[in-house]
Amino acid sequence: MADSIDSPWLTLVGLHEDGLPGLCPAAQQALAQAQTVFGAPRHLALAQVALQPAGRGRPWPVPFALDELLALRGRQQVVALVSGDPFWFGAGGSLAEHLAPHEWRSLGQSPTFSLVAAQLGWRLEHTDCLGLHASAHQQLLPLLAPGRQCIALLRDGAAALALAQWLQAEGWGASPYWVLQALGGPQARCRHWPAAQQAIAALQAEPAQAPVAVALRATGGRALPAAPGRSEDWFAHDGQISKAPVRALTLAALAPVRGAHLWDIGGGSGAVAVEWCLAGGSATSIEALPARAANIRANAQRFGLQQRLQVLQGKAPDALQPQDGAPPLPTPQAVFVGGGFDAALFAWLQAQLPPSCRLVVNAVTLQTQALLTQLHGQHGGQLLKIDIASAAPLGRMHGWQAARTLLQWCWQRGG
Repeated sequence: MADSIDSPWLTLVGLHEDGLPGLCPAAQQALAQAQTVFGAPRHLALAQVALQPAGRGRPWPVPFALDELLALRGRQQVVALVSGDPFWFGAGGSLAEHLAPHEWRSLGQSPTFSLVAAQLGWRLEHTDCLGLHASAHQQLLPLLAPGRQCIALLRDGAAALALAQWLQAEGWGASPYWVLQALGGPQARCRHWPAAQQAIAALQAEPAQAPVAVALRATGGRALPAAPGRSEDWFAHDGQISKAPVRALTLAALAPVRGAHLWDIGGGSGAVAVEWCLAGGSATSIEALPARAANIRANAQRFGLQQRLQVLQGKAPDALQPQDGAPPLPTPQAVFVGGGFDAALFAWLQAQLPPSCRLVVNAVTLQTQALLTQLHGQHGGQLLKIDIASAAPLGRMHGWQAARTLLQWCWQRGG
Protein backbone atom coordinates (compact mmCIF):
# COMPACT_ATOMS: atom_id res chain seq x y z
CA MET A 1 0.00 0.00 0.00
CA ALA A 2 1.14 3.56 -0.63
CA ASP A 3 2.24 5.28 2.59
CA SER A 4 0.11 8.36 2.04
CA ILE A 5 -1.60 10.43 -0.57
CA ASP A 6 1.01 13.06 0.39
CA SER A 7 3.83 10.99 -1.14
CA PRO A 8 4.03 10.05 -4.82
CA TRP A 9 2.12 6.90 -5.57
CA LEU A 10 2.55 7.24 -9.36
CA THR A 11 5.79 7.32 -11.32
CA LEU A 12 5.86 8.19 -15.03
CA VAL A 13 8.75 6.34 -16.64
CA GLY A 14 9.96 7.25 -20.11
CA LEU A 15 11.13 4.22 -22.01
CA HIS A 16 13.09 3.84 -25.23
CA GLU A 17 13.64 0.80 -27.42
CA ASP A 18 16.71 -0.27 -25.39
CA GLY A 19 14.35 -1.20 -22.54
CA LEU A 20 15.59 -1.68 -18.99
CA PRO A 21 19.31 -0.99 -19.68
CA GLY A 22 18.45 2.54 -20.79
CA LEU A 23 16.64 3.47 -17.56
CA CYS A 24 18.28 5.51 -14.82
CA PRO A 25 18.64 3.83 -11.40
CA ALA A 26 15.66 5.74 -9.96
CA ALA A 27 13.41 4.55 -12.80
CA GLN A 28 14.61 0.98 -12.41
CA GLN A 29 13.91 1.14 -8.67
CA ALA A 30 10.42 2.56 -9.20
CA LEU A 31 9.67 -0.19 -11.69
CA ALA A 32 10.92 -2.89 -9.32
CA GLN A 33 8.80 -1.58 -6.43
CA ALA A 34 5.58 -0.96 -8.38
CA GLN A 35 2.61 -3.17 -7.60
CA THR A 36 0.93 -2.34 -10.93
CA VAL A 37 2.55 -1.22 -14.18
CA PHE A 38 0.50 0.37 -16.95
CA GLY A 39 1.79 0.64 -20.50
CA ALA A 40 1.38 -0.33 -24.12
CA PRO A 41 2.06 -4.04 -24.71
CA ARG A 42 5.31 -3.09 -26.44
CA HIS A 43 6.48 -1.05 -23.47
CA LEU A 44 5.55 -3.76 -20.98
CA ALA A 45 7.57 -6.26 -23.01
CA LEU A 46 10.57 -3.90 -23.19
CA ALA A 47 10.39 -3.44 -19.39
CA GLN A 48 10.10 -7.23 -18.93
CA VAL A 49 6.83 -6.88 -17.02
CA ALA A 50 4.47 -9.84 -17.29
CA LEU A 51 0.77 -9.22 -17.80
CA GLN A 52 -1.85 -9.76 -15.12
CA PRO A 53 -3.10 -11.96 -13.56
CA ALA A 54 0.24 -13.74 -13.20
CA GLY A 55 2.27 -10.51 -13.46
CA ARG A 56 1.96 -6.84 -12.60
CA GLY A 57 1.45 -5.46 -16.12
CA ARG A 58 -1.80 -3.94 -17.27
CA PRO A 59 -2.13 -2.68 -20.89
CA TRP A 60 -3.70 0.70 -21.49
CA PRO A 61 -7.39 0.38 -22.35
CA VAL A 62 -8.43 0.72 -25.99
CA PRO A 63 -9.62 3.40 -26.60
CA PHE A 64 -7.11 5.05 -24.27
CA ALA A 65 -8.54 5.95 -20.86
CA LEU A 66 -7.18 6.67 -17.39
CA ASP A 67 -10.02 5.31 -15.25
CA GLU A 68 -8.30 2.03 -14.35
CA LEU A 69 -5.10 3.78 -13.30
CA LEU A 70 -6.87 6.49 -11.32
CA ALA A 71 -8.87 3.81 -9.47
CA LEU A 72 -5.59 2.82 -7.75
CA ARG A 73 -4.96 6.38 -6.53
CA GLY A 74 -3.24 6.29 -3.14
CA ARG A 75 -3.78 2.54 -2.79
CA GLN A 76 -0.76 1.16 -4.63
CA GLN A 77 2.63 2.15 -5.99
CA VAL A 78 1.99 2.46 -9.74
CA VAL A 79 4.27 2.99 -12.74
CA ALA A 80 3.02 4.31 -16.08
CA LEU A 81 5.32 3.50 -18.99
CA VAL A 82 5.40 6.00 -21.86
CA SER A 83 7.72 6.84 -24.73
CA GLY A 84 10.62 9.20 -24.00
CA ASP A 85 9.40 12.43 -22.41
CA PRO A 86 5.97 11.92 -20.74
CA PHE A 87 5.09 15.59 -21.19
CA TRP A 88 5.78 16.02 -24.90
CA PHE A 89 2.83 14.44 -26.73
CA GLY A 90 2.75 11.80 -23.99
CA ALA A 91 0.34 10.71 -21.27
CA GLY A 92 1.93 12.91 -18.62
CA GLY A 93 -0.22 15.96 -19.29
CA SER A 94 -3.44 13.93 -19.30
CA LEU A 95 -2.55 12.34 -15.96
CA ALA A 96 -1.40 15.57 -14.31
CA GLU A 97 -4.81 17.15 -15.02
CA HIS A 98 -6.36 14.68 -12.55
CA LEU A 99 -3.69 14.73 -9.83
CA ALA A 100 -2.05 17.05 -7.33
CA PRO A 101 1.67 17.69 -7.96
CA HIS A 102 2.77 15.69 -4.90
CA GLU A 103 1.01 12.55 -6.16
CA TRP A 104 3.34 11.84 -9.06
CA ARG A 105 6.91 12.13 -10.25
CA SER A 106 8.31 11.92 -13.75
CA LEU A 107 11.47 10.09 -14.81
CA GLY A 108 11.56 10.77 -18.50
CA GLN A 109 14.17 10.38 -21.19
CA SER A 110 15.03 12.33 -24.31
CA PRO A 111 11.92 12.74 -26.48
CA THR A 112 11.78 11.00 -29.83
CA PHE A 113 12.03 14.41 -31.49
CA SER A 114 15.50 14.78 -29.99
CA LEU A 115 16.53 11.34 -31.24
CA VAL A 116 15.35 12.20 -34.76
CA ALA A 117 17.10 15.59 -34.71
CA ALA A 118 20.31 13.95 -33.52
CA GLN A 119 20.06 11.37 -36.30
CA LEU A 120 19.58 14.03 -39.00
CA GLY A 121 21.68 16.83 -37.51
CA TRP A 122 18.73 19.23 -37.34
CA ARG A 123 18.33 22.10 -34.89
CA LEU A 124 15.19 21.44 -32.90
CA GLU A 125 14.57 25.16 -32.40
CA HIS A 126 14.25 25.46 -36.19
CA THR A 127 12.03 22.39 -36.55
CA ASP A 128 8.26 22.00 -36.19
CA CYS A 129 7.42 19.00 -34.01
CA LEU A 130 4.00 17.34 -34.04
CA GLY A 131 2.37 14.33 -32.44
CA LEU A 132 0.02 12.88 -35.05
CA HIS A 133 -0.75 9.53 -33.41
CA ALA A 134 -4.48 10.23 -33.44
CA SER A 135 -4.58 13.54 -35.30
CA ALA A 136 -5.15 14.49 -38.91
CA HIS A 137 -2.22 14.93 -41.29
CA GLN A 138 -3.80 18.22 -42.36
CA GLN A 139 -2.44 19.82 -39.18
CA LEU A 140 0.83 20.03 -41.08
CA LEU A 141 -0.64 22.28 -43.77
CA PRO A 142 -0.19 25.66 -41.99
CA LEU A 143 3.43 24.72 -41.21
CA LEU A 144 4.53 23.79 -44.71
CA ALA A 145 6.69 26.46 -46.33
CA PRO A 146 9.73 26.06 -48.58
CA GLY A 147 12.71 24.90 -46.53
CA ARG A 148 10.78 24.32 -43.28
CA GLN A 149 11.69 21.14 -41.41
CA CYS A 150 9.05 19.01 -39.67
CA ILE A 151 9.19 15.95 -37.44
CA ALA A 152 5.98 14.02 -36.76
CA LEU A 153 5.32 11.07 -34.47
CA LEU A 154 2.90 8.63 -36.09
CA ARG A 155 0.72 5.75 -35.00
CA ASP A 156 2.18 3.07 -37.28
CA GLY A 157 3.78 2.29 -40.63
CA ALA A 158 0.51 2.74 -42.52
CA ALA A 159 0.39 6.33 -41.26
CA ALA A 160 3.89 6.98 -42.66
CA LEU A 161 2.66 5.88 -46.08
CA ALA A 162 -0.58 7.88 -45.78
CA LEU A 163 1.36 11.03 -44.87
CA ALA A 164 3.60 10.68 -47.92
CA GLN A 165 0.50 10.25 -50.10
CA TRP A 166 -1.11 13.33 -48.55
CA LEU A 167 2.02 15.39 -49.21
CA GLN A 168 1.94 14.28 -52.84
CA ALA A 169 -1.75 15.20 -53.16
CA GLU A 170 -1.14 18.64 -51.62
CA GLY A 171 1.68 19.47 -54.01
CA TRP A 172 4.53 18.83 -51.56
CA GLY A 173 5.56 15.49 -53.05
CA ALA A 174 9.06 16.81 -53.88
CA SER A 175 9.85 17.15 -50.16
CA PRO A 176 12.78 14.99 -48.94
CA TYR A 177 11.28 12.35 -46.65
CA TRP A 178 12.76 10.29 -43.82
CA VAL A 179 11.10 7.39 -42.01
CA LEU A 180 12.70 6.43 -38.69
CA GLN A 181 11.65 3.46 -36.60
CA ALA A 182 12.57 1.92 -33.24
CA LEU A 183 14.90 4.82 -32.38
CA GLY A 184 16.92 4.48 -29.21
CA GLY A 185 17.28 0.71 -29.48
CA PRO A 186 19.24 -2.00 -31.29
CA GLN A 187 16.64 -2.28 -34.09
CA ALA A 188 16.77 1.43 -34.96
CA ARG A 189 16.47 2.16 -38.67
CA CYS A 190 16.38 5.29 -40.82
CA ARG A 191 15.26 5.30 -44.45
CA HIS A 192 15.47 8.37 -46.67
CA TRP A 193 14.09 9.30 -50.06
CA PRO A 194 14.88 12.47 -52.03
CA ALA A 195 11.13 13.07 -52.36
CA ALA A 196 7.99 11.91 -50.60
CA GLN A 197 6.56 10.83 -53.95
CA GLN A 198 9.43 8.33 -54.23
CA ALA A 199 8.79 7.07 -50.70
CA ILE A 200 5.26 5.96 -51.55
CA ALA A 201 6.22 2.94 -53.67
CA ALA A 202 9.00 1.96 -51.25
CA LEU A 203 6.69 2.09 -48.23
CA GLN A 204 4.04 0.11 -50.08
CA ALA A 205 6.61 -2.60 -50.83
CA GLU A 206 8.18 -2.54 -47.35
CA PRO A 207 5.99 -0.90 -44.70
CA ALA A 208 7.60 0.84 -41.75
CA GLN A 209 7.32 -0.81 -38.36
CA ALA A 210 6.08 0.95 -35.22
CA PRO A 211 7.23 2.91 -33.31
CA VAL A 212 7.72 5.27 -36.22
CA ALA A 213 8.50 8.92 -36.80
CA VAL A 214 8.86 10.82 -40.05
CA ALA A 215 10.83 13.91 -40.96
CA LEU A 216 10.53 16.10 -44.01
CA ARG A 217 11.95 19.27 -45.50
CA ALA A 218 9.11 21.06 -47.28
CA THR A 219 9.80 21.53 -50.99
CA GLY A 220 7.82 22.61 -54.02
CA GLY A 221 4.29 23.20 -52.75
CA ARG A 222 2.02 26.18 -52.22
CA ALA A 223 2.49 27.61 -48.75
CA LEU A 224 -0.52 28.74 -46.75
CA PRO A 225 -0.06 32.44 -45.89
CA ALA A 226 0.43 33.09 -42.19
CA ALA A 227 -1.75 36.22 -42.05
CA PRO A 228 -5.58 36.32 -42.12
CA GLY A 229 -7.28 37.30 -45.35
CA ARG A 230 -6.24 34.19 -47.24
CA SER A 231 -7.41 33.79 -50.82
CA GLU A 232 -10.93 32.41 -51.31
CA ASP A 233 -9.60 29.47 -53.31
CA TRP A 234 -8.26 27.90 -50.11
CA PHE A 235 -11.86 27.30 -48.97
CA ALA A 236 -14.84 25.25 -50.06
CA HIS A 237 -17.77 27.63 -50.60
CA ASP A 238 -20.83 28.34 -52.73
CA GLY A 239 -20.01 32.00 -53.23
CA GLN A 240 -21.14 32.92 -49.72
CA ILE A 241 -17.71 33.80 -48.35
CA SER A 242 -16.16 36.96 -46.97
CA LYS A 243 -13.75 38.34 -49.54
CA ALA A 244 -10.11 38.22 -48.50
CA PRO A 245 -9.68 41.98 -47.75
CA VAL A 246 -12.91 42.12 -45.74
CA ARG A 247 -11.95 38.95 -43.88
CA ALA A 248 -8.58 40.48 -42.98
CA LEU A 249 -10.32 43.56 -41.56
CA THR A 250 -12.82 41.34 -39.73
CA LEU A 251 -10.10 39.25 -38.08
CA ALA A 252 -8.27 42.43 -37.11
CA ALA A 253 -11.46 43.67 -35.41
CA LEU A 254 -12.02 40.32 -33.67
CA ALA A 255 -8.40 40.42 -32.39
CA PRO A 256 -7.80 36.67 -31.95
CA VAL A 257 -5.44 35.43 -29.26
CA ARG A 258 -4.19 31.91 -28.64
CA GLY A 259 -6.66 29.76 -26.71
CA ALA A 260 -9.63 32.12 -27.14
CA HIS A 261 -13.03 30.88 -28.33
CA LEU A 262 -15.17 32.42 -31.08
CA TRP A 263 -18.87 32.13 -31.80
CA ASP A 264 -19.25 32.47 -35.59
CA ILE A 265 -22.93 33.19 -36.28
CA GLY A 266 -24.14 32.79 -39.86
CA GLY A 267 -20.97 30.94 -40.78
CA GLY A 268 -21.43 30.70 -44.56
CA SER A 269 -18.20 28.99 -45.61
CA GLY A 270 -16.71 29.20 -42.11
CA ALA A 271 -13.68 31.09 -43.45
CA VAL A 272 -13.69 33.56 -40.54
CA ALA A 273 -13.86 30.73 -38.00
CA VAL A 274 -11.10 28.82 -39.81
CA GLU A 275 -8.80 31.83 -39.81
CA TRP A 276 -9.56 32.45 -36.13
CA CYS A 277 -8.55 28.84 -35.38
CA LEU A 278 -5.41 29.13 -37.50
CA ALA A 279 -4.46 32.05 -35.24
CA GLY A 280 -4.49 29.63 -32.31
CA GLY A 281 -8.06 29.71 -31.04
CA SER A 282 -11.13 27.50 -31.19
CA ALA A 283 -14.57 28.23 -32.59
CA THR A 284 -18.21 27.24 -32.79
CA SER A 285 -19.76 28.03 -36.16
CA ILE A 286 -23.56 28.25 -36.54
CA GLU A 287 -25.05 27.89 -40.01
CA ALA A 288 -28.70 27.31 -40.95
CA LEU A 289 -28.26 25.76 -44.42
CA PRO A 290 -27.13 22.09 -44.53
CA ALA A 291 -24.96 22.52 -47.65
CA ARG A 292 -23.09 25.44 -46.12
CA ALA A 293 -22.67 23.62 -42.82
CA ALA A 294 -21.11 20.78 -44.85
CA ASN A 295 -18.72 23.28 -46.45
CA ILE A 296 -17.67 24.51 -43.01
CA ARG A 297 -16.94 20.94 -41.93
CA ALA A 298 -14.97 20.37 -45.13
CA ASN A 299 -12.92 23.49 -44.48
CA ALA A 300 -12.25 22.42 -40.89
CA GLN A 301 -10.97 19.09 -42.22
CA ARG A 302 -8.94 20.80 -44.95
CA PHE A 303 -6.84 22.55 -42.32
CA GLY A 304 -6.83 19.81 -39.68
CA LEU A 305 -9.10 21.78 -37.34
CA GLN A 306 -11.74 19.15 -36.64
CA GLN A 307 -10.96 19.18 -32.91
CA ARG A 308 -11.08 22.98 -32.63
CA LEU A 309 -13.93 24.00 -34.95
CA GLN A 310 -17.40 22.80 -33.98
CA VAL A 311 -20.20 23.18 -36.52
CA LEU A 312 -23.83 23.53 -35.44
CA GLN A 313 -26.63 23.55 -37.98
CA GLY A 314 -29.39 25.94 -36.98
CA LYS A 315 -30.20 29.59 -36.34
CA ALA A 316 -29.07 31.83 -33.55
CA PRO A 317 -29.89 32.25 -30.79
CA ASP A 318 -31.65 28.85 -30.55
CA ALA A 319 -28.61 26.92 -31.82
CA LEU A 320 -26.43 28.59 -29.17
CA GLN A 321 -28.46 27.19 -26.31
CA PRO A 322 -27.92 23.64 -24.93
CA GLN A 323 -30.19 21.10 -26.57
CA ASP A 324 -31.48 17.83 -25.06
CA GLY A 325 -29.12 17.83 -22.11
CA ALA A 326 -26.03 18.61 -24.19
CA PRO A 327 -23.26 20.56 -22.41
CA PRO A 328 -23.25 24.33 -22.87
CA LEU A 329 -21.06 25.84 -25.55
CA PRO A 330 -17.63 27.13 -24.57
CA THR A 331 -17.75 30.71 -23.32
CA PRO A 332 -16.74 33.04 -26.14
CA GLN A 333 -14.09 35.72 -25.98
CA ALA A 334 -15.39 37.07 -29.30
CA VAL A 335 -18.53 36.80 -31.43
CA PHE A 336 -18.78 37.40 -35.16
CA VAL A 337 -22.12 37.79 -36.91
CA GLY A 338 -21.87 37.55 -40.68
CA GLY A 339 -25.58 37.09 -41.36
CA GLY A 340 -28.96 37.11 -39.64
CA PHE A 341 -28.25 39.94 -37.23
CA ASP A 342 -31.21 41.83 -35.76
CA ALA A 343 -32.19 43.67 -32.60
CA ALA A 344 -33.51 40.50 -30.93
CA LEU A 345 -30.22 38.67 -31.47
CA PHE A 346 -28.27 41.63 -30.07
CA ALA A 347 -30.49 41.72 -26.99
CA TRP A 348 -29.88 38.02 -26.41
CA LEU A 349 -26.13 38.36 -26.90
CA GLN A 350 -26.00 41.39 -24.66
CA ALA A 351 -27.55 39.31 -21.87
CA GLN A 352 -25.33 36.29 -22.45
CA LEU A 353 -21.86 37.53 -23.32
CA PRO A 354 -19.23 37.66 -20.58
CA PRO A 355 -17.40 40.87 -19.65
CA SER A 356 -14.79 42.06 -22.18
CA CYS A 357 -16.26 39.85 -24.93
CA ARG A 358 -15.87 41.46 -28.34
CA LEU A 359 -18.76 41.56 -30.84
CA VAL A 360 -18.13 42.21 -34.54
CA VAL A 361 -21.03 42.48 -37.00
CA ASN A 362 -20.74 42.88 -40.78
CA ALA A 363 -23.77 44.19 -42.69
CA VAL A 364 -24.48 44.88 -46.38
CA THR A 365 -28.25 45.43 -46.31
CA LEU A 366 -29.60 48.92 -45.65
CA GLN A 367 -31.86 47.67 -42.86
CA THR A 368 -29.05 45.98 -40.93
CA GLN A 369 -26.73 48.91 -41.55
CA ALA A 370 -29.36 51.23 -40.09
CA LEU A 371 -29.57 49.01 -37.02
CA LEU A 372 -25.78 49.06 -36.60
CA THR A 373 -25.79 52.85 -36.85
CA GLN A 374 -28.46 52.99 -34.16
CA LEU A 375 -26.62 50.55 -31.87
CA HIS A 376 -23.40 52.46 -32.33
CA GLY A 377 -25.16 55.62 -31.21
CA GLN A 378 -26.60 53.86 -28.15
CA HIS A 379 -23.66 51.68 -27.07
CA GLY A 380 -20.56 53.13 -28.67
CA GLY A 381 -17.85 50.95 -30.15
CA GLN A 382 -16.29 51.40 -33.57
CA LEU A 383 -18.30 51.80 -36.76
CA LEU A 384 -16.39 51.26 -39.97
CA LYS A 385 -17.60 51.78 -43.53
CA ILE A 386 -15.76 49.54 -45.99
CA ASP A 387 -15.80 50.33 -49.71
CA ILE A 388 -13.61 48.08 -51.82
CA ALA A 389 -13.20 48.07 -55.59
CA SER A 390 -11.04 45.84 -57.75
CA ALA A 391 -9.84 46.26 -61.31
CA ALA A 392 -11.93 44.29 -63.82
CA PRO A 393 -12.11 44.09 -67.63
CA LEU A 394 -14.09 46.93 -69.23
CA GLY A 395 -14.21 46.41 -72.97
CA ARG A 396 -10.64 46.33 -74.18
CA MET A 397 -9.41 48.04 -71.01
CA HIS A 398 -10.05 47.88 -67.26
CA GLY A 399 -12.18 49.77 -64.80
CA TRP A 400 -13.04 49.68 -61.13
CA GLN A 401 -15.66 47.15 -60.08
CA ALA A 402 -17.03 48.08 -56.68
CA ALA A 403 -18.12 45.54 -54.10
CA ARG A 404 -21.20 46.21 -52.02
CA THR A 405 -20.61 48.73 -49.29
CA LEU A 406 -20.15 46.99 -45.97
CA LEU A 407 -20.70 48.43 -42.52
CA GLN A 408 -18.79 46.86 -39.66
CA TRP A 409 -19.63 47.48 -36.01
CA CYS A 410 -17.17 46.40 -33.32
CA TRP A 411 -18.37 46.60 -29.73
CA GLN A 412 -16.82 45.28 -26.54
CA ARG A 413 -18.91 44.58 -23.51
CA GLY A 414 -17.72 46.36 -20.37
CA GLY A 415 -16.59 44.54 -17.25
